[in-house]
Amino acid sequence: MLDKLFNPDVVAVIGASRTEGKVGHAVLKNLLEGSARKIIPVNPKVTEILGLKCYADILDVPEKVDLAVIVIPAASVPLTLEKCGQAGISYVIVISAGFKEASLEGARLEREIIAIAEKYGIRMVGPNCLGIIDTSSSLNASFAASMAHAGNIAMMSQSGAICTVTLDWADRIGVGFSKFISLGNKADLAENDFLELLKTDDSTAVIAAYLEGVKDGPRFMDVAREVTRRKPVIVVKSGRTAVGSRAVSSHTGTLAGSDAAYNAAFRQSGVIRANSLEEMLDYSRAFSTYPLPHGKKVAILTNAGGLGILTADACYSTGLAITSFEDVTIAKLRERLPEAAGLYNPVDLLGDASAQLYEYALEILLDDPNVDGIIAIVSPQAMTDVPAIAQVLVDTIQKSEKPILCNLAGGTRITTGEKLLNRHGIPNYPSAERAVASMKALCDYSSIKIKEHTNSVVMAVQREVAQKIINDAIASGRRTLGLESIGLLKAYGIPVVQSRMAGSLSEAIQVCEEIGYPVVMKIISPDISHKTDVGGIKLNLRNAEDVERAYFTMMSDVKHYMPNAQITGVQVQQMITGGKEVIIGMDRDPQFGPLLMFGLGGTYVEFLKDVSFAIAPINDKEAQHMISSIKTYPLIAGVRGETPSDIKAITDTLLKVSQLVMDFPQLMEFEINPLMVMPEGKGCLAMDIRMTLRKE
Repeated sequence: MLDKLFNPDVVAVIGASRTEGKVGHAVLKNLLEGSARKIIPVNPKVTEILGLKCYADILDVPEKVDLAVIVIPAASVPLTLEKCGQAGISYVIVISAGFKEASLEGARLEREIIAIAEKYGIRMVGPNCLGIIDTSSSLNASFAASMAHAGNIAMMSQSGAICTVTLDWADRIGVGFSKFISLGNKADLAENDFLELLKTDDSTAVIAAYLEGVKDGPRFMDVAREVTRRKPVIVVKSGRTAVGSRAVSSHTGTLAGSDAAYNAAFRQSGVIRANSLEEMLDYSRAFSTYPLPHGKKVAILTNAGGLGILTADACYSTGLAITSFEDVTIAKLRERLPEAAGLYNPVDLLGDASAQLYEYALEILLDDPNVDGIIAIVSPQAMTDVPAIAQVLVDTIQKSEKPILCNLAGGTRITTGEKLLNRHGIPNYPSAERAVASMKALCDYSSIKIKEHTNSVVMAVQREVAQKIINDAIASGRRTLGLESIGLLKAYGIPVVQSRMAGSLSEAIQVCEEIGYPVVMKIISPDISHKTDVGGIKLNLRNAEDVERAYFTMMSDVKHYMPNAQITGVQVQQMITGGKEVIIGMDRDPQFGPLLMFGLGGTYVEFLKDVSFAIAPINDKEAQHMISSIKTYPLIAGVRGETPSDIKAITDTLLKVSQLVMDFPQLMEFEINPLMVMPEGKGCLAMDIRMTLRKE
């Protein structure tokens, strides 16, 4: 798959230039350096460039071209791509800019070249990209300033500038890459295609990516789930804020989805999300260098007590365990360490620690079965031989089966030691926080790699009943439905509180008598989403007099707050007490589809914002994760002797909602608030529902 894209025998540069400083010249020059393959420049204005015969048209080239790199004005690309198809070229890289990222006319041009590529079966990288690099085949089909060093990290980026920044950073410290892929506008080939390629690429051990969006969210999750069982995938996703999302749209034309959806998608598919480019590179180097730890128990070794404490704090904050040592470990440390040294965790060798003492302590700590990984800190005191300690670290890391992350802290005095580490491909993390974050990434991936994924179970439901409710709403022109659609929940086996609708006061009183007091009365209006805000809910009504008083008060309040609201009646419900209120919702994300939400419910959900998210469909384990990951979970699980809530009933409801929103793509928003959860074994009841349908 895509073999001739990354290892072509013949490459044509359409738009090759004699002029230094032009992209067409840089691409041609990069292709020529270090490559034995045949390179063919194409330019109608000249006959020779850099000693190579130049052809006026791609159709004039006598050889079979595997890859064409197009570097011409956007307006000329469609005709040129048509000629590439006629010439039988299978792969093209369109470096040219001026497509959907630039204007409406550019978007039209992009649609045109997509159609041409599909017509001829051409696979296309770009447009609006830097190009690609493959160090294993010595291919540099880009206008980057230099070739990448060989290594085992593959990098793909939606920003060409981030590619060049990363390449320059890597060149300074000698970090190697297997492939560099500039995605550009992703008119054809996108992150999913390259993830599938890199999954089986022997030269790649780590995959890093800068993304502004994904082209096909569900497929991304499927592919990433497969890839992350073999190799770590680290992604920086920009556009986390409203401001960032707008910048994304203007930069590449990508529709940025909800950040909560990306977090959920990454977590569910095993992708490690980095919060910055720096983090992505830190994590990539860690995965490129170290074995995976078997657990999260960390030992800290230092010659500076304060740095050890800061590192311990950072470990605790990120969920790493500051391990306790075996008695034999402490005894062996006591044999050689100074009397004032710290023997426990962190192990403080004191400021005058020698390279030999570091070597001894590392050996003892690595032998302890309670140690899964070590963070080694070196502070440059006047008596500290940083290069010698760095050499000890190199020698120990190269033979260790446990990760040892280095924090040579400081500036000028640690430079020689840092260069020594870099020469051996070992990263130095300048701060405790960066070392700890990278150790956490290693530990997280250790769990991700062995995580089993099971498909969601399809439950028996009354789909036809639900379909009729939705069809009737669409036929009547209604898009926002509330309590009148409660039959939708019943059709999917979700327990619903006993309730009935009434169109008048007399009918409401009759319904209350039939249901039995106490009751709750709620306004029914397609225009009112938050009933509490307009006085549209009355609780604990115990007799007909209460109902009459509440009815007139409610109508008066609603008319006051929303005079133009259409009121179709009231909903009378059985008054339920003794449970916990939670919320289950769904918002259909443009990239990933149904984004499920769970949290503490009722009137406080918007203020507490204590919610969790997952992309549907979900399985049993994912539903349980959604429930247990909110901060207020202890209130549901039972605290201080309280009876736990019926978590199994919540799990079952989440699974049924997941199936419902997958079955009906017409549902754009969906919310049960509150879902009243009774004590363990007593089930749950949906008290209120609101849904919004897609406009046909």
